[in-house]
Amino acid sequence: MATAEISTVILPRSPQGEFRNEPFTDFTDRENVHALKEALVYVGDRLGHEYDLIIGGERLKTSGKIESRNPARPSQIVGIHQKAGAEHAELAMQAALKAFERWRFVSAEERASLLLHAAEIIRKRKFEFCAWLIYEVGKNWAEADADVGETIDFLEFYAREALRLAKASTPIQYPGERNELLYIPLGVGAVIPPWNFPFAIMAGMTSAAIVAGNTVVLKPSSDSPTIAERFVDVLEEAGMPAGVVNFCPGSGATFGNAIVEHPKTRFIAFTGSKEVGLDIHERAARHRPGQIWIKRTILEMGGKDSIIVSSDADLDAAVEGVVASAFGFSGQKCSACSRAIVEEPLYDVFVDRIRERVARLTVGDPVQNPNMGPVVNAAAMKSILEYIEIGKREGRLIAGGNTIQTPEQGYFLEPTVFADVAPDARIAQEEIFGPVMAIIQARDYDHALEIANNTEYGLTGAVYSNDREKLNKARLLFHVGNLYFNRKCTGAMVGAHPFGGFNMSGTDSKAGGPDYLYLFTQAKSVAEKLR
Repeated sequence: MATAEISTVILPRSPQGEFRNEPFTDFTDRENVHALKEALVYVGDRLGHEYDLIIGGERLKTSGKIESRNPARPSQIVGIHQKAGAEHAELAMQAALKAFERWRFVSAEERASLLLHAAEIIRKRKFEFCAWLIYEVGKNWAEADADVGETIDFLEFYAREALRLAKASTPIQYPGERNELLYIPLGVGAVIPPWNFPFAIMAGMTSAAIVAGNTVVLKPSSDSPTIAERFVDVLEEAGMPAGVVNFCPGSGATFGNAIVEHPKTRFIAFTGSKEVGLDIHERAARHRPGQIWIKRTILEMGGKDSIIVSSDADLDAAVEGVVASAFGFSGQKCSACSRAIVEEPLYDVFVDRIRERVARLTVGDPVQNPNMGPVVNAAAMKSILEYIEIGKREGRLIAGGNTIQTPEQGYFLEPTVFADVAPDARIAQEEIFGPVMAIIQARDYDHALEIANNTEYGLTGAVYSNDREKLNKARLLFHVGNLYFNRKCTGAMVGAHPFGGFNMSGTDSKAGGPDYLYLFTQAKSVAEKLR
């Protein structure tokens, strides 16, 4: 299938109606519960399989291996993957360059059809993909379902966006000429996704690149390569030609850097830490022998996100929104609320209510669907525990602060909250990426906005207030890429909430928005004088 002619592998599929977000699964429905439990058994029987590199449609093995392990049960291997090294970078690049020479001339309709077919396949196997996420990165059922749903949304949305872009025209037709504006692909790109949304972000960056006519070298996170391989299999099943996406798990320091620095790499799409993102940006900026373009970087690099709770807020709604934002997926989201900034009149009662609400959260193996599962690996747990010790010196511990011991030695931490934290404290400034939240008291609303803007990041934020003037002021002054009023600061929906942040949160590349595909194309103006 992967080596068939392009003209015969992609069956025409057109979008049915306007784009609509994939609905969330109702897990109070017994049929859905039964279906997911069956999928967990089905996928559980397939754990530990060995997967190959996929370069130019060929399956390759390497001497080095990457073992993906279940963070709830670290002795359980989810998948064994080949480890691409620097020596595989040229092989992957040549395969992608060869495929690009054909793929760039495939019509937008055919490329969009590939994405729509892939969306159909994933939708029909939604519970299976949820199960892979539950085992590989420890998502509970709702978080896994949201990840799979967002994957489908990206495929459906970017397919439609590619068709819209193909019909672009100049703002005017100059008298006596025929004027065209063509959005053409860039070339070969490196896609380097994170482990925390290992399906949606990985598939979103990959599908945006290929639907625009580019080809891709995909280097998934070493914590989540299995779900990425499952996605590449879906693309092949949907009719993707060989070499359009090349699947290459490997070390960032070797294979990743080699691809970023390669003179034929045209763009790098990355989601991950600030440190790695800045390193990629610097490496990409250096001109290499044989390089004839300025490489483009599309970066999303994390956040230190705040929710402001005004003195006039609906307290019940604010408590629920803050807890959901802080502890969903154990706080392992770049959009997670790690700082609650509360006006003084409401501060003491808010702290008490947060303590009570957090005490009701459950932590355990995500197969059993608790509120919180594990953090992703031992290194993450060690780092978070170090921040908890810092927090004990910088604030008042009101909840959590401990590991949770299990017979399987999973990486479980209690949801942890510190009150009375200074705005410039380390736990109020540095991204922790775990279930740790700081509560900061503000004198008044203007002081709360000042605190909200005092970090180097600018990804998400929220305000709970019933005062329209306060909300309008936040709309102007709260400096984040995604701002929410009277709702949580996580859970961006494709199409409705184009996602990307300011400052050290990245290049504000709005994933799931109407301008995202522009980042993977270059505009060519064509003018013809009429006779």
